[in-house]
Amino acid sequence: MGFLPGVSYVMPVLNEATHVRAAVESLLAQDFEGPFEVTLALGPSIDGTTELVEEMAAVDSRIRVVPNDIGSTPAGLNIAIRASQYAVVIRVDAHSVLPPDYARIAVETLERTGADNVGGIMDARGISAFERAVARAYGARIGLGGTPHHVGGTAGAAETVYLGCFRTASILAVGLFDEDVKRGQDWDLNRRLREAGGLVWFTPELRVLYRPRPTLPQLARQMLSTGLWRGELARRYPAANGIRYFVPPAMVLAVAFGLLLGVVGIVQVAVGAAPWLFLGLIVPIGYMGIVVAATLAVARPDGIRTSLNFLVVLPCIHFCWGVGFVFGYLKLTSDITAHTGR
Repeated sequence: MGFLPGVSYVMPVLNEATHVRAAVESLLAQDFEGPFEVTLALGPSIDGTTELVEEMAAVDSRIRVVPNDIGSTPAGLNIAIRASQYAVVIRVDAHSVLPPDYARIAVETLERTGADNVGGIMDARGISAFERAVARAYGARIGLGGTPHHVGGTAGAAETVYLGCFRTASILAVGLFDEDVKRGQDWDLNRRLREAGGLVWFTPELRVLYRPRPTLPQLARQMLSTGLWRGELARRYPAANGIRYFVPPAMVLAVAFGLLLGVVGIVQVAVGAAPWLFLGLIVPIGYMGIVVAATLAVARPDGIRTSLNFLVVLPCIHFCWGVGFVFGYLKLTSDITAHTGR
């Protein structure tokens, strides 16, 4: 490639004692031959993360820790970017593990395409049966909508990508990450890059190992929060959102309405009237059939335990995301965030 630009890896970290060491070690093991630095924006953690990252920084001068007192992801990213020095910024998630050739391929693609941001696929992989079920749902079209950064596709211009390898000057020019957007801030930044005439490029050559949430309550909170902010963004920027974002909330409303009609049908039976409202149960029963069919098609290769978990995981993703979207679209994001901190 000739001259290699320096790379700044930026990672917001908050209560990630289980995963952060593997994430950082994957950066130090990159085969990229240019200069680099690792900047960790450390939030107010209570699980030993603080001591762990400080220990790593003490033994390797390439690792720097900067405080992120706010604790949010976009604030941490902006703090880390401002503290970095190189012309290329690679965003890293504490739950992710980058393959050794990630930075090299990302920078080569950035230079070859002239893009402002390059990214690839979130390759979700689980260890427990529950995590494997979540990973299967993430990588299936019926799970998170079938976008290229979840299921793959051909290289080319994209709406958004997973994580991202950015030209530092480009993201500084559009104002970095919006710190008022607690989730979906990557989509929002890519939207502004594209509106400014920039290019966001997807390549399936980049695959990043991602560890899913290990329990149902954690997954539910993640999906509710993600849906909440997606609904907020859909309300703020209606012209920039595709129809696929409205499918889960429409499904949630349809199933809820069908169940309500079914309950009224029971009342009709009790009073001796014709129970024609029982027909509303066709919707939730049909949805259950879709979940079972998806389980057989998607999760069966991983065995019975993963399949049984998938029967719970898929509705959890759909309903928590869909309910969150409705709340966000109804302008309840600020109220819920103020109450929960998410």
